Order: sequence, then structure tokens, then C-alpha cells
Amino acid sequence: MEELDAELERCRPWIEAALDRGGNTHLFEDVVSAVKAGTMQFWPAEDACAVTEIIVYPRKKAFHVFLAGGNMDTIVEMDESAIYFARQNGCSAMSIAGRKGWQKVLEHRGYKPVLTSLGKDI
Repeated sequence: MEELDAELERCRPWIEAALDRGGNTHLFEDVVSAVKAGTMQFWPAEDACAVTEIIVYPRKKAFHVFLAGGNMDTIVEMDESAIYFARQNGCSAMSIAGRKGWQKVLEHRGYKPVLTSLGKDI
């Protein structure tokens, strides 16, 4: 657990930046708790990281990239490992929440827009 804590702390700037861009739905501590509880998965790399979750719908199980930060090329390279992990866990779909720019970066890997998400503070 000490090693996990150290890696999460090392990646904290990327995680917090992604949370901020994503609307601050979670705090860093919320992500840490979810990773430790096993409801989210943490993917650290030397110059990037990602946090994922498995979402179970009534008719589909999806592997969802909740956030990612750091070197974009490194994040994109994680795709193959993520797909393998997703399949091993019974997922039949992948989804990613992120800025619009991810569409262009990932389209050559077979990702396409599914929905548009809109929001505002009230």
C-alpha cells in the first residue's frame, strides 16, 4: 500500500489537473479512496497516468477512462493494455470522458463520438 500511495502522490498533479478540467466532480482524495476500494483502477506510467472504472449497464459492461493526465503519447500507448484488462474483466466496450481534442488523437485507434455531454453550474 505504501508503494501505491507514493505513486498516487507522484501522479497527483496530473490527476488534479484532469479533475479540474472535468468539472471538479471528485477530489484527489475521492479518487484515492476509489482506487483503494477497487472501484477504480490506477494506471501509472513514468510521465503520465490514467484512472479507469468498470461500468455495468443492464446489457453491457464498459471499461471507462475516467481521467488521464501527463504525456499524451504515453496515455495513448496505454490503450492496448487497457483493452486487454477490459476484456479480461468481461467488458465489451470502451469509453472515454475528456476534452474534444481526444477525438482526433484516438480516432485512428477506432474510437468515435457516441454522445455529447453538456453542463453548467447552477
